[in-house]
Amino acid sequence: MDDIRTINNQKQSTLRIKAGQVLQKVEQLTIVRTIRGGLVSMIPVLMIGAIALVLKSFPIPGYQDALAAFAGGFFLDLFNFVYSATFGVLAVYMTFFISRAYMKTTADSEAVHAGAIVTSMISFFILTGAFLPEFGTANMGPKAMFLAILTGMGASALYLRLERFFRHRKQLFAQGIDHSFNRMMRTMIPTAIVVIIFALLNSIVVLAFQVNSFLELLARAFNALFSLGGAKAGFFQGFFFVLFSSVLWFFGIHGSDTLEGVMETYFTGGLNENIAAVAADQAPQVILTKQFFDCFVLMGGCGTTICLLITILIFCRNRARRGLSYAATLPMLFNINEMMVFGLPIIYNPIMLIPFITVPLVCYSISYLALATGMVPLITSSVEWTTPILLGGYTATGSIAGAILQFVNVVVGVLIYLPFVKLLDRRTEEEAIRAYTSFVDFFKQNEQELAGKRLIDMDDLNGELAKGLCAELKHDLNTATLYYQPQYNFEGQCTGVEALLRWNHPQYGMLYPPLVVKLSEEGDFMPDLEEMIFRKALQDREDVIKQFGDVKLSINVTGTTVTTPRFMQFCVKQNDLTPFKGKNICVEITEQAKLTFNPETLEALQKLREMGLMLAIDDFSMGQTSLNYLKENSFDIIKLDGSLVKGLFSHQNCREIITAITQLASTLNLIVIAEYVETAEERDLLHEIGCDCYQGYLFSPAVPLNRNDK
Repeated sequence: MDDIRTINNQKQSTLRIKAGQVLQKVEQLTIVRTIRGGLVSMIPVLMIGAIALVLKSFPIPGYQDALAAFAGGFFLDLFNFVYSATFGVLAVYMTFFISRAYMKTTADSEAVHAGAIVTSMISFFILTGAFLPEFGTANMGPKAMFLAILTGMGASALYLRLERFFRHRKQLFAQGIDHSFNRMMRTMIPTAIVVIIFALLNSIVVLAFQVNSFLELLARAFNALFSLGGAKAGFFQGFFFVLFSSVLWFFGIHGSDTLEGVMETYFTGGLNENIAAVAADQAPQVILTKQFFDCFVLMGGCGTTICLLITILIFCRNRARRGLSYAATLPMLFNINEMMVFGLPIIYNPIMLIPFITVPLVCYSISYLALATGMVPLITSSVEWTTPILLGGYTATGSIAGAILQFVNVVVGVLIYLPFVKLLDRRTEEEAIRAYTSFVDFFKQNEQELAGKRLIDMDDLNGELAKGLCAELKHDLNTATLYYQPQYNFEGQCTGVEALLRWNHPQYGMLYPPLVVKLSEEGDFMPDLEEMIFRKALQDREDVIKQFGDVKLSINVTGTTVTTPRFMQFCVKQNDLTPFKGKNICVEITEQAKLTFNPETLEALQKLREMGLMLAIDDFSMGQTSLNYLKENSFDIIKLDGSLVKGLFSHQNCREIITAITQLASTLNLIVIAEYVETAEERDLLHEIGCDCYQGYLFSPAVPLNRNDK
C-alpha cells in the first residue's frame, strides 16, 4: 500500500512539474507578456473611468434625479465627460499601451518605439472605421478591445520588421544628410507600408462583406455564430450565450457589447412578457431575461468576478494583487470589473481561464434550476445592471429568495476560484524568486560597476525589483536581524565578534547583505539602518558574552555617517543610557575612501574614543588614503583589505604589502585583523608574516545568537 501511495505521489508530482513547465512556457510567450504589460499600464485610466461610471450610474432613483437636476446637471455632465474620455475610448488607450509593451519586450532600441505606437494607432482607427463621415467614438470603447490587441501587436510587429530591414539599407538614404532626417525617413517608410497594408485589409473586408469596417464584420460574425444554437431562448441557448461571452472576454473581446444584438434578440423582451403576464393576473413564464444574467450570472461583471474579488481579499497572499482588489472593490460592487479583468489580468491568463469560464456557467445552471423549479420567483421587475448583489436579486424577484440565490452563487463561485487563486499565488512567488535570483546574480557580477549607479533608477525589471525591495526594507527596517562572525587569534581563542546585518525576506529568504546596504543608501535611510544595527548590537551584548565570552564587539558604520552630528548625538544618547567604557565596543568604519580628514573629523573621532569606543579601519591597504588614517593615531585596529588576503598565494605583492602593514601596525601598537581567511594554509602564512588575528569561514561563518537560555 505504501509503495502504491509513493508511486501515486510521484506521478502527481511529475504532473505538477509538467503542468508548471507548460504554464511557464505559456506565460513567457510574447503575446501573453505584451498583453499583460499593456493592460497593467492601463490601471490609472480604468480607475478614473470606473469612479466616474459609478458616480453617474449609482442605482438609486432619487440620486439620479438629484444628479440630473442639481446645477442644471453640471455634475452629471462632468461624470459623462470623464467616462467618455476614459471608458468611451478605452480601446485607443489599449492600442497605445499594448504597442508600447510589445516594443519594450522585443525592440532593441527605444528610438523605434514612437514610430511603432503611432503606426498602431493609425491602423486601429482604420479597422474601426473611424475615417467614415459619421466619425465618432462609438467604435473606440470596450467593444473594440480585440482590435486594439490585434493592431497594438500586429502593426507593431510588422513595423519593427520593416524598420530593421530599412535600418540596414543605408544606400537608400543620401549620405551626409542630417541624421535626424534619415531617422525620420526610416520611420516614415515602415509606417506608410504598414498603414497601406491595414487600409487594404479593411477595404477588402468592406467590399467583400458589405460592411462599414473590419470591426463591424467581427460583430456580425459572432452574432451569426451564436445564431447556430437555435432561435428559442431555452436553457442551452442561455448556456451557450454565457459560455461564448466568457470566452470572448478571456481573449480580449468585450463579450457583452459584441453579443449585444444577441441579447436584444433573445433575452431583452422576456421581462416585458413577464410584466404583462402579471398585469393580466397570469403567472410569468419567461426565465431568461436580461436581468437574469445581470443579477444571477454577471455578478461583479463578466466571469462572475465578484467571487474572484472575495477570494483574493480573503485568501490571496500576494500584496500587489490584494492592493489591486482593494482599489477594485467599489466599482465591482456595482458590477464594473474592468480594473480587475485588465489589472490582474484575467485576459490571456492561462491560470484563470478555467474558473473565469466555469463560474458563470455554474451560476447560470444553479439559477436556471432555482427559477425553473419555483424555488425562486421569476423576474418581474426591472433592475439596473449596476445594482449591487443581494439588493439586485431581491429587487428583481420581489423575494428574499432572490438575494439568497445570489449569496449561494457567490459562495459556490468563491470555492471554484479558490484553488486557482492559490495556484496564481504559487506561480507568482516562483516567478518572483526567479527574477530576484537573476537580479542578485546581475548585482554580484557588476558590483564594482554599479557602485556609482542607482539601482532604483534603472528602467527595467531589475530596477522595479530594486524599488520594491528598497520600499520594503524602509518599511520593515526593524525586522532586519544581526548575525555575528567571530574573530580568533592564532592560538584558537575567540577575541571578538563582528555584528553583520541580515534580512530574512518573507518571500526571497536571506537577502544578499551588500545589496541591502546598497538599497539603504539609495533609499536615503542608511543612518536609520546603522542606528538600528547599533542599538540591536548593544542590546545583544549580554547574549554575545554568553555565547562567545567577554570579547570585543565590532559594529559597522560608514565613513559618511560616523562623523555626522546626528550620529554623534545618537552615540551620546546611548552612552548616557549605558556607558560604553569597559564594554569592549568597537566602531568599524567602512567605505574609508569617503572619510575626509579635517579638524572636525578628528574632533568627532576623538569624542567617540573618549566615550570608551574603540575605532577600527575596514579594508586597509597601502594606498595613500589608508596611510593618511594613521597620522593622527585615531584608530586602534586595522582590518586588511580582503583582496590582499585572497591574493596571498597568487600574488607575491600581496604578501609583501601585508608584511609591511603588520610591521607598521606593530610600531604603532595597532591590532591587525585579516578577513576572508578560509584555509589553514592562509592562516599559517599570515602568522608567518606577522598577522595573528583572523576572521573567516576557516573558523566560522556569521551565526545567529543562541537564545535558548532566555
